[in-house]
Amino acid sequence: MTNPELAALFSEIADLLEIQNANPFRIRAYRNASRTIRTFTEPISDIHHDPDRKLTDLPGIGKDLAEKISIVMSTGDLPMRRELLNQIPSGLLALLKLPGLGPKRAAILHQELGITSLSGLRQAIKSKRVRAINGFGAKTEETLLHGIEHLEEVGQQTYLSQAIVEATEIVTHLKTVPALGKISLAGSLRRRKETVRDIDILVTSTNPAHIMDSLADCNRVNSVLSRGDTKMRVRLGTGLELDLRVVTDDSYGAALQYFTGSKEHNIRIRKRAIERGLKVNEYGVFQDNERIAGKNEKDVYEVLDLTWMEPELREDRGEIGQAATGSLPQLIDLPDLKGDLHMHTTATDGRASIQEMIIRSMEHGHQYIAITDHSKRVTMAGGLDETQLRKHWDAIDTAAEQYPSITVLKGIEVDILEDGSLDLPDSVLRDADWVIASLHYGQKQPGDVITRRLLNAVENPSVSAIGHPTGRLIGRRRSYDVDLNMVFKAAAEYGCMLELNAQPSRLDLDDIACMAAKKHGIPIVINSDAHSLDDLSGLQFGVFQARRAGLLPSDVANTRSLSELQQMIR
Repeated sequence: MTNPELAALFSEIADLLEIQNANPFRIRAYRNASRTIRTFTEPISDIHHDPDRKLTDLPGIGKDLAEKISIVMSTGDLPMRRELLNQIPSGLLALLKLPGLGPKRAAILHQELGITSLSGLRQAIKSKRVRAINGFGAKTEETLLHGIEHLEEVGQQTYLSQAIVEATEIVTHLKTVPALGKISLAGSLRRRKETVRDIDILVTSTNPAHIMDSLADCNRVNSVLSRGDTKMRVRLGTGLELDLRVVTDDSYGAALQYFTGSKEHNIRIRKRAIERGLKVNEYGVFQDNERIAGKNEKDVYEVLDLTWMEPELREDRGEIGQAATGSLPQLIDLPDLKGDLHMHTTATDGRASIQEMIIRSMEHGHQYIAITDHSKRVTMAGGLDETQLRKHWDAIDTAAEQYPSITVLKGIEVDILEDGSLDLPDSVLRDADWVIASLHYGQKQPGDVITRRLLNAVENPSVSAIGHPTGRLIGRRRSYDVDLNMVFKAAAEYGCMLELNAQPSRLDLDDIACMAAKKHGIPIVINSDAHSLDDLSGLQFGVFQARRAGLLPSDVANTRSLSELQQMIR
């Protein structure tokens, strides 16, 4: 069982216990265990199978939880979980997907109205039965109904790339309002999570009503869901929802810190404040009743003896300790990238010519690129056989001669076949400047088979890097059943790089896997996997993911000069 699967199991147990109104300390223990497992960069299974190591050495994992982890690792499940599931209706967990409806309130709906599904909740709302429950009311009914509609329209998550477009349009619109002071994105969008549930925008103004009127009039807003004196929630035409909060200048920094999150990061911040006899909230940092910081976000951290942290790091993964000791990483940024080593042209499934891709890459300031069209196995993309590929390489050389300011590497995205071999012979691959090996078919094979296929590619000296190593498509397809730790160990041993594919639907490797690869000393390559001219600008999303993983420029291969990169290529 992988770390994410194990973490999901413990998180589900916590939800089931909370629905049953179990002991809060017990619930918290399972939630903390889930978080520890999800963010741990080494496979928990390795510790489980190592006689010289103990699961109790993990943060927050005591003897009881360690025993349960061992049971799950051995059997794939817990009897306790099955018992809990038998004690509640199967559809009740679906209610937890609604914003603002946690396990306790879901349990109340079940106990009071017998609700066991989203459809049942919708019917209860339409008949106005939910508002009769103490603590719910008509406004809660409206919020829940909006949540159900939202799930049906756009699902639970929106790609970061889409949310940024929406947020940028709204910010641009609000900046035209004379009453606007400061403005910033907050929430998961500011932390650059790969998907977001909604958009958070924070502003200062002496006329909040004017700001809200302007937002309501924006042509991207479909409807106003709620409006108060300083807070407004709207639904955009795409279905994505947006929260606008208006604060005073004196509270802006504290509000920005608070509403950026993450929840876990903020819990640590509040605890640190309490240890110093202070109180921190969205209004400021207070000593007794006196506000001693809050106007600037930097001041909020400094008064707690912390250096300011990049929003991407605020996930309670050790950043508080680093900020306390002044050892925060100098994160990679987009200008650090000197090249893009994965892109496609009209020779296969791309929508731009070799020349067009070169020119646009020069406009992005790249010193080098690699043209990596598909090999023959990817028939739906018009993959190239040996003869076609060599002609394509000749065409690349011819086109590159016209642009001496950029180096164009002759590459290929070679397929890792179902039997573990590569789609083209080594006699061809050895002549390439850059080879990405990717797995596109046989994705449902057993884990040991897929792992062996990837290991074969890693061990092949002609392969420069493994493309989109887990094969996931966010929200559409889970990762392959692959032992990533074995792949990491082999990549470190054989000197093979691993790709962080910047396509917004992939972002593969994810941030946790990138953290693990860094621990193994494996160079990451951030590539656009561009199939069009516009796709070339997608490198920024790969950089966002790398920043969330705490990667430095030195951790990424294509921050180096061409000569340095070529020394790294096997």
